Amino acid sequence: MTFPVPDRAAAAALGAALRALDYDADTIEDLLDGEVAGDREEVVVAERRLSESALDNAVRFLYLQLPVAERRLPAGVAGPAVALGLAARRGDELVPSSRIVPVDEILLASDGFTRDADDPPDYVATYTPTARTCDLLTPRPRVRRALDVGTGSGIHALLAAQHARVAVATDVNPRALAYTELNAALNGIDNVECRQGSFFEPAGGETFDLITCNAPFVVSPETRWTYRDSAFRGDDLTRHVVLEAAARLAEGGYATLLGSWLIVDEDLPEQRPAAWVKETRCDGWILTSIESDALEHAATWNGSFFADARTYASVLEQWTRYLGELGARGVGEGAILLHRRDGRPTLRVDEIDEDTLDDAGAQIVRAFANRPRVKDIVDLELQRSMALRLERTLGKRKAEIVLEEGTGSILPTTAAAAGVVELLDGRKSLRRLKADKDAVRICRELLELGALKIRD
Repeated sequence: MTFPVPDRAAAAALGAALRALDYDADTIEDLLDGEVAGDREEVVVAERRLSESALDNAVRFLYLQLPVAERRLPAGVAGPAVALGLAARRGDELVPSSRIVPVDEILLASDGFTRDADDPPDYVATYTPTARTCDLLTPRPRVRRALDVGTGSGIHALLAAQHARVAVATDVNPRALAYTELNAALNGIDNVECRQGSFFEPAGGETFDLITCNAPFVVSPETRWTYRDSAFRGDDLTRHVVLEAAARLAEGGYATLLGSWLIVDEDLPEQRPAAWVKETRCDGWILTSIESDALEHAATWNGSFFADARTYASVLEQWTRYLGELGARGVGEGAILLHRRDGRPTLRVDEIDEDTLDDAGAQIVRAFANRPRVKDIVDLELQRSMALRLERTLGKRKAEIVLEEGTGSILPTTAAAAGVVELLDGRKSLRRLKADKDAVRICRELLELGALKIRD
């Protein structure tokens, strides 16, 4: 694959040209009538919705990654795209080798659509579903120093750079760092520092106020792709990431780490990551998104071989045998959040649905801030800090409290306890509200989830 050229002047010119066209997520979604073109199979349908306008041709060229006649591209797009190594001339056409996807206010260049088994080892992915999960689960307070490990396209370093004095991005893949430098220039960001090396090695003994790591490494017997496979056995990589991040986390700092782990006891599926978090002496929050048995895990990550029945069967056998040798009944995936503070560390485990997950950064900050104060709460004045939906079952004493933002958690409780939660406005304590034990229990849960705040 071509090597992107991090030419700051060309990148700045391309970024300015695309913004002048309103090349952003909302506009593209409107043009494609809601089609986000998440994979190559959706491109044909999406392309048929476009006209021959300057903006539509820019979308055709850089978002759908289709060849376009150079004369049809808007001014300021063709020349910089070629200079940056994002496209090449073929007769009167420009053929894109990269894709630019708007993520919030960020323009993100990457290798674009995956070709599954045909991806080269140094392939650089775009804003994937796991990248979105990491983004939505990252706290965003103003910080001095941030670190993004295994940065890939650089998206998490770029997002952190907007609320950090400096964001350090590490990756063993030089093409990934080239994309990160290009993307920083494309967005006019000058406080991202790229360092090549494996995982935390480029960070040395430095400490950081925010650490992110969306290492999309899979529990796998293979070492085919830099971005997916590692030399670590089983889930040793996730343990390594958790412990190394904690060792570099400054007092008061946060870490958002995505990973996978072996399930060796089906009754205790988070047993292994819980043990790692306890080693860190940090507050921890494990948010599980997927639990798969060995065969489901193998099938999920090898769908590209489905058309070849013999190869597919062989790969499934290889993967399930590997997990069996590790003593695993299955594999869990999700996020491991850390917060370093003085005092006795705490740990919480919850499930999340990645499809309904919303921006949970502020919720996470509140949740960790509440942790030291959740033991004796009856005399505290509590206040709802997020949109909550209370659903009562008609004619019954049962109810559910649904977080309509952030993690989207659903908590079963009693109708009487839900009624107490409705009254929480920071003016009366639970004692004055005559809360029963069920109400106290659900309020403690909501405090730990960051859905309530304590009025001081």
